[in-house]
Amino acid sequence: MTNDELDQLSINTIRTLSIDAVQAANSGHPGTPMALAPLVYTLWNRVMRFDPQDPIWPNRDRFVLSNGHASMLLWSVLHLTGTRAVNADYEKLGELAVTLEDIRRFRQLGSKAPGHPEYHWVSGVETTTGPLGQGVATSVGMAIAERWLASRYNKPNFNLFDYNIYAVCGDGCLMEGVSSEAASLAGHLALDNLCWIYDHNHITIEGSTQITFTEDVAARFRSYRWNVLHLNDANDIEQIDRAMQMFRKTKGQPTLIILDSHIGYGSPNRHDTAAAHGEPLGTDEVRLTKRAYDWPEDSQFLVPDEVRQHFADSVGARGASEHRAWIDLFSEYRTEYPDLATQIDQMQRRELPEQWDQNLPIFPEDSKGLAGREASSKVLNILAQNIPWLLGGSADLGTSNKTLLTAPDTGDMQAETPGGRNLHFGVREHAMYAIVNGMSLSKLRPYGATFFIFSDYARPAIRLSALMELPTILIFTHDAMGDGEDGPTHQPIEQLASLRAIPGLTLLRPGDANEVVEAYRVIMQLRHRPAALVLSRQPLPTLNRNKYAPASGVARGAYVLADSPDGKPEIIIIATGSEISLAVQAHEKLVAEGVSSRVVSMPSWDIFEHQTQEYRDSVLPADVKARVAVEQASTFGWERYVGNSGRVIGMQTFGASAPLKELQKEFGFESERIVTVAKELLGRFNT
Repeated sequence: MTNDELDQLSINTIRTLSIDAVQAANSGHPGTPMALAPLVYTLWNRVMRFDPQDPIWPNRDRFVLSNGHASMLLWSVLHLTGTRAVNADYEKLGELAVTLEDIRRFRQLGSKAPGHPEYHWVSGVETTTGPLGQGVATSVGMAIAERWLASRYNKPNFNLFDYNIYAVCGDGCLMEGVSSEAASLAGHLALDNLCWIYDHNHITIEGSTQITFTEDVAARFRSYRWNVLHLNDANDIEQIDRAMQMFRKTKGQPTLIILDSHIGYGSPNRHDTAAAHGEPLGTDEVRLTKRAYDWPEDSQFLVPDEVRQHFADSVGARGASEHRAWIDLFSEYRTEYPDLATQIDQMQRRELPEQWDQNLPIFPEDSKGLAGREASSKVLNILAQNIPWLLGGSADLGTSNKTLLTAPDTGDMQAETPGGRNLHFGVREHAMYAIVNGMSLSKLRPYGATFFIFSDYARPAIRLSALMELPTILIFTHDAMGDGEDGPTHQPIEQLASLRAIPGLTLLRPGDANEVVEAYRVIMQLRHRPAALVLSRQPLPTLNRNKYAPASGVARGAYVLADSPDGKPEIIIIATGSEISLAVQAHEKLVAEGVSSRVVSMPSWDIFEHQTQEYRDSVLPADVKARVAVEQASTFGWERYVGNSGRVIGMQTFGASAPLKELQKEFGFESERIVTVAKELLGRFNT
């Protein structure tokens, strides 16, 4: 068999596996895998640096399928390359990541061939893609990470990090705003290790792109400072190969390759957009399509032995050789630069350096106190000195979020200084958190920051961070009404409740400077969970920890901060964040009047819910029905802690434009109000 024949046989194997899988599932998108099989075949078999025996070695090229509905492309190539599985602890298991049985059970429960690429579920998947645009935006974070790793760890004769990132996208990805945000930043940073391949097929689910998307994409990306190449035949693998070579030779610019394709190529009804975008071809169409490919019409899930061997001889042999060379190089590097090698090892295992929390501050009692964002800045800068791969930035609010790192060796990340640790994301909240995801997928410890109200702009990326179990750090300031005069557009009301609803996201709203310290102590030890840190703009009193419980209770999500002398409260006041000091003031007034009161600081519902029932009952005894919760946010969800008999002092409406003290009075966030509500509850229960 000639090389050309073997190329075509491999391409048609990818196509027919995709057709058969969608047909068997009676669900999925066969058109794009049929059209892009030549591209994916060329990338994996000729271009990419990838070792199927160890799909997580650090210097591999990354492949991102942003138009994730074409997931059968990925499942086919992972199967054909013989990519092996690793588990969540990054230990090699040796089994196939995607078996032929998985493909037979495409989109079925338990199959390693789900409807969209899922990181952590299938080895060889670099990121979870679902919502269009997320994949390409995340790939920018991967490219930033490679540039940063190379800048910090590469040394003369030790080119440890020099991999590329390839992301395939479609019309939908480029219509989504997140891709524009990310592409703009990628061009500014001159990420020449990044290549997006745009499947230009003129079709979306509703029909021809002529009804919605007629812009000049090439001109747009040139304005972003990208190198733009245009290929007019998606089936010409030599042309595709040459374009990849041009990408690798291009310096100082990311590359966009516009690839003209016909969706469902080879199918007699290839312009049937319904079949292409969400329905199987149907039995008759499958037979006709296979006939067009010169494929056995009655075969199903056929993988010729020659194809498996061809992938093994190409990407398999090449990847194994490149991987072995890298291991040998890293062994020499470890001898020459042992401290840096240890850092790389720790990053790959998501471990922390020894004494990572040394010198964290202990804040003295202070009635005036410190804003949550100010305390965060002090802690963040100490952590950055202790953890060299902690880096991040803000969506144009660094001086307001207080997230700028000030140590001399941190610096700003720009095209000329890719090793800087202060990232300037610009006003791009959505792309920022997708990029943070990409950096975390590359094993850095990144953070992104903005005002809490703007978390709404970033929610899809935050959700994917939780879905992928990434230890990203989301820093939100201006957490309530502290930004008073800006009015309700800048005052988060429902955001706490909505982020608490995301499975796997740990949210912490600390109540004073020492709780901020302990919140960071919790966050930094997370390995498979993102964390959202919600901080105040205004100063919060720093509590006397000799009088009240130590802030280390933050590690348990909620703890008894102040209690009645006999430890048997009549009423429990629960609060978070800036309302903690109000709760303590109310507690002192109640105790002075002979009322047995308890204050519970509850910075994290999520962490508290993971404690033992015994501990939770010790904090919130079931027999104490009189409970008041205080939080400058929506009351939604607090009934789980105050019960049907308790009260919540919170927000039922949006805020207003006024100074903070006036807003607190208007909406009842004063210690006197808490005392009044507590007495009303006690009067009712006593009656």
